[in-house]
Amino acid sequence: MQITINGKVEQIDACTIDQLVRRQGLTPEALVVEHNRRIVKQAQWQEIQLQEGDCLELLRFVGGG
Repeated sequence: MQITINGKVEQIDACTIDQLVRRQGLTPEALVVEHNRRIVKQAQWQEIQLQEGDCLELLRFVGGG
């Protein structure tokens, strides 16, 4: 299925947000996920099954000074 991740259309297998984050090799503790323009709490990532045409923004926290 096709979804948009950070503005780029990508082909993925059916999965939840949690599964996608792990497949991408991202650190969940330092990540904010926006699914179809709504912020999703990390506790809900396992419950949301991604669908054709969904739009995700994966935002990582970066430290600096």
